[in-house]
Amino acid sequence: MRANIKRNEQRRVVVVGGGLGGLKLVSSLRDTDFQVVLVDKNNYNQFPPLIYQVASAGLEPSNISFPFRRLFQGWKNFFFRMAEVQHIDTEEKAIKTSIGTIHYDDLVLAAGATTNFFGNKNIEASALPMKSVSESMRLRNTILQNLERAETEDNEARKQALMNIAIVGGGPSGVEIAGVLAEMKQTILPRDYPDLDTSCMHIYLINATPRLLGAMSERSSREAEKALKELGVEVMTNCMVTDYVDKELVLKDGQRISAETVIWVSGIKANNIDGIPTESIGHAGRILVDRFNRVKGLKDVYAIGDQCIVEGDEAYPYGHPQLAQVAIQQAKTLAKNLIRQEKGDTEQPFSYHNLGTMATIGRKKAVVEIGKLKFGGFFAWLLWLIVHLRSILGVKNKTIVFLNWMWSYMNYKQSLRLILKAKR
Repeated sequence: MRANIKRNEQRRVVVVGGGLGGLKLVSSLRDTDFQVVLVDKNNYNQFPPLIYQVASAGLEPSNISFPFRRLFQGWKNFFFRMAEVQHIDTEEKAIKTSIGTIHYDDLVLAAGATTNFFGNKNIEASALPMKSVSESMRLRNTILQNLERAETEDNEARKQALMNIAIVGGGPSGVEIAGVLAEMKQTILPRDYPDLDTSCMHIYLINATPRLLGAMSERSSREAEKALKELGVEVMTNCMVTDYVDKELVLKDGQRISAETVIWVSGIKANNIDGIPTESIGHAGRILVDRFNRVKGLKDVYAIGDQCIVEGDEAYPYGHPQLAQVAIQQAKTLAKNLIRQEKGDTEQPFSYHNLGTMATIGRKKAVVEIGKLKFGGFFAWLLWLIVHLRSILGVKNKTIVFLNWMWSYMNYKQSLRLILKAKR
Protein backbone atom coordinates (compact mmCIF):
# COMPACT_ATOMS: atom_id res chain seq x y z
CA MET A 1 0.00 0.00 0.00
CA ARG A 2 1.22 3.50 -0.86
CA ALA A 3 0.19 6.79 0.71
CA ASN A 4 -0.27 8.31 -2.79
CA ILE A 5 1.91 11.39 -2.48
CA LYS A 6 3.56 12.38 -5.72
CA ARG A 7 7.31 12.82 -5.33
CA ASN A 8 8.86 15.92 -6.91
CA GLU A 9 12.21 17.70 -6.81
CA GLN A 10 11.35 19.54 -3.62
CA ARG A 11 12.81 18.56 -0.27
CA ARG A 12 10.13 16.63 1.59
CA VAL A 13 9.52 17.28 5.28
CA VAL A 14 7.25 14.74 6.96
CA VAL A 15 5.73 15.86 10.26
CA VAL A 16 4.24 13.21 12.56
CA GLY A 17 1.62 14.79 14.82
CA GLY A 18 -0.60 17.81 14.28
CA GLY A 19 -0.66 19.18 17.81
CA LEU A 20 0.37 22.71 18.71
CA GLY A 21 4.04 22.07 17.86
CA GLY A 22 3.44 20.13 14.65
CA LEU A 23 0.88 22.65 13.47
CA LYS A 24 3.21 25.58 14.11
CA LEU A 25 6.02 23.84 12.21
CA VAL A 26 3.81 23.15 9.21
CA SER A 27 2.50 26.73 9.23
CA SER A 28 6.04 28.11 9.45
CA LEU A 29 7.03 26.20 6.29
CA ARG A 30 4.21 27.64 4.23
CA ASP A 31 5.31 29.50 1.10
CA THR A 32 8.74 27.83 1.17
CA ASP A 33 10.36 25.44 -1.29
CA PHE A 34 9.59 22.39 0.88
CA GLN A 35 7.01 19.73 0.20
CA VAL A 36 5.29 19.22 3.59
CA VAL A 37 3.41 16.08 4.62
CA LEU A 38 1.46 16.05 7.90
CA VAL A 39 0.57 12.65 9.35
CA ASP A 40 -1.85 12.37 12.27
CA LYS A 41 -4.16 9.64 13.58
CA ASN A 42 -6.95 12.23 13.80
CA ASN A 43 -8.18 14.54 11.05
CA TYR A 44 -8.26 17.55 13.37
CA ASN A 45 -6.13 19.68 15.66
CA GLN A 46 -7.29 19.94 19.28
CA PHE A 47 -6.58 22.64 21.85
CA PRO A 48 -5.36 20.81 24.99
CA PRO A 49 -5.67 23.67 27.55
CA LEU A 50 -9.49 23.61 27.21
CA ILE A 51 -10.05 19.85 27.11
CA TYR A 52 -11.18 19.93 30.74
CA GLN A 53 -14.07 22.22 29.75
CA VAL A 54 -15.31 19.59 27.31
CA ALA A 55 -15.04 16.97 30.07
CA SER A 56 -17.17 19.14 32.37
CA ALA A 57 -19.80 19.90 29.69
CA GLY A 58 -18.77 23.55 29.43
CA LEU A 59 -17.82 23.40 25.76
CA GLU A 60 -18.59 21.15 22.81
CA PRO A 61 -15.70 19.13 21.30
CA SER A 62 -16.02 21.04 18.02
CA ASN A 63 -15.37 24.32 19.87
CA ILE A 64 -11.75 23.36 20.58
CA SER A 65 -11.07 21.26 17.49
CA PHE A 66 -10.39 22.26 13.90
CA PRO A 67 -10.10 19.97 10.83
CA PHE A 68 -6.70 19.96 9.14
CA ARG A 69 -8.13 19.89 5.62
CA ARG A 70 -10.19 23.00 6.28
CA LEU A 71 -7.17 24.74 7.80
CA PHE A 72 -4.87 24.01 4.87
CA GLN A 73 -7.27 24.62 1.98
CA GLY A 74 -5.48 26.28 -0.93
CA TRP A 75 -1.97 25.58 0.38
CA LYS A 76 0.54 24.52 -2.26
CA ASN A 77 2.82 21.53 -1.82
CA PHE A 78 1.05 20.45 1.36
CA PHE A 79 -0.41 16.98 1.98
CA PHE A 80 -2.34 15.55 4.91
CA ARG A 81 -2.68 11.82 5.59
CA MET A 82 -4.77 10.41 8.43
CA ALA A 83 -2.74 7.45 9.60
CA GLU A 84 -0.96 5.89 12.56
CA VAL A 85 2.81 5.61 12.33
CA GLN A 86 3.95 2.04 13.04
CA HIS A 87 7.67 2.11 12.37
CA ILE A 88 10.52 4.40 11.29
CA ASP A 89 12.99 2.96 8.80
CA THR A 90 15.98 5.27 8.94
CA GLU A 91 17.88 3.27 6.31
CA GLU A 92 15.13 3.67 3.74
CA LYS A 93 14.26 7.15 5.11
CA ALA A 94 10.62 6.20 5.36
CA ILE A 95 7.85 5.76 7.90
CA LYS A 96 5.60 2.72 7.79
CA THR A 97 2.01 3.72 8.54
CA SER A 98 -1.45 2.17 8.67
CA ILE A 99 -2.06 3.42 5.11
CA GLY A 100 1.34 2.54 3.64
CA THR A 101 4.88 3.87 3.33
CA ILE A 102 5.79 7.55 3.25
CA HIS A 103 9.36 8.55 2.37
CA TYR A 104 11.03 11.63 3.78
CA ASP A 105 14.08 13.83 3.37
CA ASP A 106 13.54 15.24 6.86
CA LEU A 107 11.35 13.65 9.52
CA VAL A 108 9.95 15.63 12.45
CA LEU A 109 8.36 13.75 15.34
CA ALA A 110 5.77 15.88 17.11
CA ALA A 111 3.38 13.20 18.34
CA GLY A 112 3.19 14.54 21.88
CA ALA A 113 2.57 12.57 25.03
CA THR A 114 -0.02 10.30 26.57
CA THR A 115 -1.16 9.52 30.11
CA ASN A 116 1.35 7.79 32.36
CA PHE A 117 -0.21 5.21 34.68
CA PHE A 118 3.21 4.22 36.03
CA GLY A 119 2.64 0.54 35.31
CA ASN A 120 -0.48 0.15 37.46
CA LYS A 121 -2.78 -2.06 35.40
CA ASN A 122 -5.84 -1.69 37.66
CA ILE A 123 -5.71 2.09 37.45
CA GLU A 124 -5.06 2.01 33.72
CA ALA A 125 -8.09 -0.25 33.20
CA SER A 126 -10.52 1.78 35.33
CA ALA A 127 -9.36 5.38 35.70
CA LEU A 128 -10.31 8.06 33.18
CA PRO A 129 -7.51 10.05 31.50
CA MET A 130 -8.05 13.54 30.07
CA LYS A 131 -5.45 14.06 27.33
CA SER A 132 -7.64 14.18 24.22
CA VAL A 133 -11.06 15.30 23.03
CA SER A 134 -12.27 11.71 22.76
CA GLU A 135 -11.11 10.97 26.32
CA SER A 136 -12.83 14.11 27.60
CA MET A 137 -16.08 13.01 25.93
CA ARG A 138 -15.83 9.65 27.66
CA LEU A 139 -15.23 11.42 30.97
CA ARG A 140 -18.22 13.71 30.43
CA ASN A 141 -20.45 10.73 29.69
CA THR A 142 -19.21 8.87 32.77
CA ILE A 143 -19.78 11.78 35.18
CA LEU A 144 -23.31 12.44 33.91
CA GLN A 145 -24.20 8.75 33.67
CA ASN A 146 -23.06 8.09 37.24
CA LEU A 147 -25.22 10.97 38.49
CA GLU A 148 -28.22 9.51 36.66
CA ARG A 149 -27.56 6.13 38.26
CA ALA A 150 -27.08 7.69 41.70
CA GLU A 151 -30.51 9.32 41.54
CA THR A 152 -32.23 5.91 41.36
CA GLU A 153 -29.82 3.90 43.55
CA ASP A 154 -31.31 2.50 46.78
CA ASN A 155 -28.04 1.27 48.30
CA GLU A 156 -26.57 4.27 50.16
CA ALA A 157 -22.94 3.11 49.94
CA ARG A 158 -23.25 2.52 46.21
CA LYS A 159 -25.01 5.87 45.75
CA GLN A 160 -22.16 7.64 47.55
CA ALA A 161 -19.55 5.92 45.36
CA LEU A 162 -21.45 7.02 42.25
CA MET A 163 -21.52 10.63 43.46
CA ASN A 164 -17.88 10.81 44.55
CA ILE A 165 -15.25 12.05 42.08
CA ALA A 166 -11.55 11.49 42.76
CA ILE A 167 -9.00 13.47 40.78
CA VAL A 168 -5.43 12.18 40.97
CA GLY A 169 -2.79 14.77 40.11
CA GLY A 170 -2.37 18.32 41.39
CA GLY A 171 -0.97 19.97 38.28
CA PRO A 172 -2.88 22.54 36.16
CA SER A 173 -5.20 19.90 34.66
CA GLY A 174 -6.13 18.51 38.07
CA VAL A 175 -6.67 21.95 39.59
CA GLU A 176 -8.78 23.13 36.64
CA ILE A 177 -11.06 20.10 36.44
CA ALA A 178 -11.50 20.08 40.24
CA GLY A 179 -12.52 23.75 40.23
CA VAL A 180 -15.01 23.48 37.41
CA LEU A 181 -16.62 20.32 38.84
CA ALA A 182 -16.95 21.99 42.25
CA GLU A 183 -18.77 24.92 40.64
CA MET A 184 -20.93 22.47 38.72
CA LYS A 185 -21.84 20.80 42.04
CA GLN A 186 -22.85 24.13 43.60
CA THR A 187 -24.71 25.79 40.77
CA ILE A 188 -25.92 23.25 38.23
CA LEU A 189 -26.55 19.88 39.85
CA PRO A 190 -29.14 21.12 42.38
CA ARG A 191 -31.24 22.32 39.42
CA ASP A 192 -30.62 19.33 37.15
CA TYR A 193 -30.98 16.69 39.88
CA PRO A 194 -33.53 18.02 42.41
CA ASP A 195 -34.14 14.53 43.83
CA LEU A 196 -30.43 14.03 44.56
CA ASP A 197 -28.81 15.48 47.67
CA THR A 198 -25.77 16.90 45.88
CA SER A 199 -24.38 18.25 49.16
CA CYS A 200 -23.33 14.65 49.83
CA MET A 201 -21.16 14.68 46.69
CA HIS A 202 -17.42 14.72 47.41
CA ILE A 203 -14.73 15.96 45.03
CA TYR A 204 -11.26 14.82 46.06
CA LEU A 205 -8.07 16.26 44.62
CA ILE A 206 -5.20 13.91 45.50
CA ASN A 207 -1.58 14.91 44.99
CA ALA A 208 1.53 12.90 45.82
CA THR A 209 3.72 15.94 46.50
CA PRO A 210 3.37 18.50 49.33
CA ARG A 211 1.72 21.22 47.22
CA LEU A 212 -0.44 21.78 44.15
CA LEU A 213 0.91 23.34 40.93
CA GLY A 214 4.45 22.22 41.64
CA ALA A 215 5.83 24.04 38.58
CA MET A 216 4.56 27.37 39.92
CA SER A 217 5.56 29.38 43.00
CA GLU A 218 4.51 28.53 46.55
CA ARG A 219 2.35 31.65 46.57
CA SER A 220 0.36 30.46 43.54
CA SER A 221 0.08 26.99 45.07
CA ARG A 222 -1.35 28.41 48.28
CA GLU A 223 -3.82 30.61 46.39
CA ALA A 224 -4.99 27.68 44.28
CA GLU A 225 -5.43 25.40 47.30
CA LYS A 226 -7.31 28.07 49.24
CA ALA A 227 -9.66 28.77 46.30
CA LEU A 228 -10.38 25.07 45.78
CA LYS A 229 -11.15 24.52 49.46
CA GLU A 230 -13.52 27.50 49.39
CA LEU A 231 -15.33 25.76 46.53
CA GLY A 232 -15.65 22.63 48.64
CA VAL A 233 -12.90 20.51 47.06
CA GLU A 234 -11.23 18.12 49.52
CA VAL A 235 -7.55 18.70 48.77
CA MET A 236 -5.24 15.87 49.86
CA THR A 237 -1.51 16.53 49.50
CA ASN A 238 1.36 14.17 50.33
CA CYS A 239 -1.00 11.32 49.41
CA MET A 240 0.14 8.72 46.88
CA VAL A 241 -2.37 6.49 45.11
CA THR A 242 -1.13 2.90 44.85
CA ASP A 243 -4.10 0.98 43.45
CA TYR A 244 -7.78 0.95 42.51
CA VAL A 245 -9.64 -2.12 43.76
CA ASP A 246 -13.39 -2.80 43.98
CA LYS A 247 -14.27 0.81 43.11
CA GLU A 248 -11.97 2.10 45.85
CA LEU A 249 -8.80 4.14 45.51
CA VAL A 250 -6.06 2.74 47.71
CA LEU A 251 -3.60 5.25 49.18
CA LYS A 252 -0.06 4.51 50.34
CA ASP A 253 -0.96 5.23 53.96
CA GLY A 254 -3.76 2.65 53.88
CA GLN A 255 -6.70 5.02 53.35
CA ARG A 256 -9.40 4.01 50.90
CA ILE A 257 -11.68 6.35 48.98
CA SER A 258 -14.86 4.97 47.46
CA ALA A 259 -15.39 6.53 44.02
CA GLU A 260 -16.73 5.22 40.73
CA THR A 261 -15.33 8.23 38.85
CA VAL A 262 -11.54 8.45 39.01
CA ILE A 263 -9.87 11.09 36.84
CA TRP A 264 -6.16 10.38 36.31
CA VAL A 265 -4.05 13.44 35.47
CA SER A 266 -1.01 12.43 37.50
CA GLY A 267 1.66 12.30 34.81
CA ILE A 268 2.47 11.91 31.14
CA LYS A 269 4.91 9.95 29.01
CA ALA A 270 6.03 10.49 25.43
CA ASN A 271 4.20 8.60 22.71
CA ASN A 272 6.40 5.75 21.55
CA ILE A 273 7.23 5.15 17.88
CA ASP A 274 8.99 1.96 16.89
CA GLY A 275 12.36 2.44 15.19
CA ILE A 276 13.94 4.91 17.60
CA PRO A 277 17.10 3.31 19.09
CA THR A 278 16.99 2.52 22.82
CA GLU A 279 19.98 4.74 23.48
CA SER A 280 18.01 7.67 22.04
CA ILE A 281 15.22 7.34 24.62
CA GLY A 282 15.37 9.19 27.93
CA HIS A 283 13.17 9.70 30.98
CA ALA A 284 9.43 8.91 30.59
CA GLY A 285 10.02 7.75 27.02
CA ARG A 286 11.10 11.21 25.82
CA ILE A 287 13.37 11.21 22.78
CA LEU A 288 16.84 12.65 23.37
CA VAL A 289 17.68 15.54 21.06
CA ASP A 290 20.40 18.18 20.84
CA ARG A 291 19.95 21.96 20.94
CA PHE A 292 18.88 21.82 17.28
CA ASN A 293 16.20 19.18 18.05
CA ARG A 294 18.09 16.49 16.10
CA VAL A 295 17.39 13.01 17.48
CA LYS A 296 20.46 11.52 19.11
CA GLY A 297 22.17 9.01 16.83
CA LEU A 298 19.91 9.57 13.82
CA LYS A 299 20.36 11.61 10.63
CA ASP A 300 17.67 13.95 9.33
CA VAL A 301 15.27 12.98 12.13
CA TYR A 302 14.04 15.63 14.60
CA ALA A 303 11.69 15.68 17.59
CA ILE A 304 9.89 18.62 19.20
CA GLY A 305 7.46 19.26 22.03
CA ASP A 306 6.38 16.83 24.73
CA GLN A 307 7.89 13.93 22.82
CA CYS A 308 11.48 15.11 23.25
CA ILE A 309 13.97 16.18 25.88
CA VAL A 310 16.74 18.62 24.92
CA GLU A 311 20.25 17.79 26.09
CA GLY A 312 22.92 20.44 26.57
CA ASP A 313 20.78 23.37 27.70
CA GLU A 314 22.39 24.48 30.97
CA ALA A 315 19.32 26.50 31.94
CA TYR A 316 17.21 23.31 31.84
CA PRO A 317 19.50 20.40 32.77
CA TYR A 318 16.54 18.07 33.33
CA GLY A 319 14.71 19.06 30.18
CA HIS A 320 12.22 21.77 29.36
CA PRO A 321 8.73 21.67 30.88
CA GLN A 322 6.18 19.84 28.77
CA LEU A 323 4.18 22.95 27.96
CA ALA A 324 2.55 24.26 24.80
CA GLN A 325 4.92 27.22 24.54
CA VAL A 326 7.98 24.95 24.49
CA ALA A 327 6.57 22.97 21.56
CA ILE A 328 5.57 26.10 19.66
CA GLN A 329 8.94 27.79 20.14
CA GLN A 330 10.85 24.63 19.16
CA ALA A 331 8.71 24.38 16.02
CA LYS A 332 9.52 27.97 15.04
CA THR A 333 13.25 27.47 15.61
CA LEU A 334 13.34 24.18 13.70
CA ALA A 335 11.43 25.65 10.74
CA LYS A 336 13.93 28.51 10.54
CA ASN A 337 16.83 26.05 10.73
CA LEU A 338 15.45 23.90 7.93
CA ILE A 339 15.20 27.03 5.78
CA ARG A 340 18.75 28.01 6.79
CA GLN A 341 19.99 24.54 5.78
CA GLU A 342 18.45 24.99 2.36
CA LYS A 343 20.22 28.34 1.95
CA GLY A 344 23.52 27.10 3.40
CA ASP A 345 23.30 29.46 6.37
CA THR A 346 24.36 28.70 9.94
CA GLU A 347 21.70 27.10 12.13
CA GLN A 348 20.71 28.55 15.50
CA PRO A 349 20.30 26.43 18.67
CA PHE A 350 16.96 26.37 20.45
CA SER A 351 16.63 28.68 23.45
CA TYR A 352 13.42 28.65 25.46
CA HIS A 353 11.83 31.96 26.43
CA ASN A 354 9.41 31.44 29.31
CA LEU A 355 6.32 33.52 28.58
CA GLY A 356 4.71 32.57 31.88
CA THR A 357 2.31 29.98 33.27
CA MET A 358 -1.29 30.17 34.37
CA ALA A 359 -4.09 28.01 35.72
CA THR A 360 -7.78 28.73 36.25
CA ILE A 361 -9.58 27.52 39.35
CA GLY A 362 -13.12 28.46 38.46
CA ARG A 363 -15.20 31.48 37.60
CA LYS A 364 -13.30 34.68 38.47
CA LYS A 365 -10.42 32.69 39.97
CA ALA A 366 -7.00 31.98 38.43
CA VAL A 367 -3.29 32.23 39.14
CA VAL A 368 -0.80 33.75 36.70
CA GLU A 369 2.99 34.00 36.71
CA ILE A 370 4.81 36.11 34.13
CA GLY A 371 8.48 36.58 35.00
CA LYS A 372 8.65 38.08 38.48
CA LEU A 373 5.01 39.13 38.28
CA LYS A 374 2.73 36.76 40.23
CA PHE A 375 -0.94 37.45 40.88
CA GLY A 376 -4.31 35.77 41.20
CA GLY A 377 -8.02 36.54 41.34
CA PHE A 378 -10.33 38.22 38.85
CA PHE A 379 -7.72 39.96 36.68
CA ALA A 380 -5.70 36.75 36.44
CA TRP A 381 -8.87 35.01 35.30
CA LEU A 382 -9.54 37.69 32.67
CA LEU A 383 -5.98 37.35 31.34
CA TRP A 384 -6.42 33.57 31.22
CA LEU A 385 -9.60 34.02 29.17
CA ILE A 386 -7.95 36.40 26.69
CA VAL A 387 -4.83 34.26 26.18
CA HIS A 388 -6.78 31.07 25.59
CA LEU A 389 -9.42 32.70 23.41
CA ARG A 390 -6.71 34.10 21.12
CA SER A 391 -5.13 30.66 20.77
CA ILE A 392 -8.25 28.82 19.57
CA LEU A 393 -8.32 28.12 15.84
CA GLY A 394 -11.10 29.54 13.69
CA VAL A 395 -13.15 32.72 14.01
CA LYS A 396 -16.34 30.70 14.48
CA ASN A 397 -14.81 28.69 17.33
CA LYS A 398 -13.50 31.84 19.02
CA THR A 399 -16.94 33.43 18.81
CA ILE A 400 -18.81 30.38 20.12
CA VAL A 401 -16.38 29.87 23.01
CA PHE A 402 -16.59 33.56 23.93
CA LEU A 403 -20.41 33.49 23.90
CA ASN A 404 -20.45 30.25 25.91
CA TRP A 405 -18.16 31.75 28.52
CA MET A 406 -20.22 34.94 28.80
CA TRP A 407 -23.49 32.98 29.03
CA SER A 408 -22.02 30.73 31.74
CA TYR A 409 -20.68 33.75 33.60
CA MET A 410 -24.16 35.25 33.77
CA ASN A 411 -26.34 32.28 34.61
CA TYR A 412 -24.67 28.83 34.32
CA LYS A 413 -27.60 27.62 32.20
CA GLN A 414 -25.70 25.60 29.62
CA SER A 415 -27.49 22.95 27.56
CA LEU A 416 -24.44 20.82 26.79
CA ARG A 417 -24.91 18.16 29.47
CA LEU A 418 -25.70 15.38 27.01
CA ILE A 419 -24.76 11.72 27.31
CA LEU A 420 -23.71 10.90 23.74
CA LYS A 421 -22.41 7.42 23.02
CA ALA A 422 -21.91 5.92 19.58
CA LYS A 423 -23.53 2.53 19.06
CA ARG A 424 -21.37 -0.30 17.84
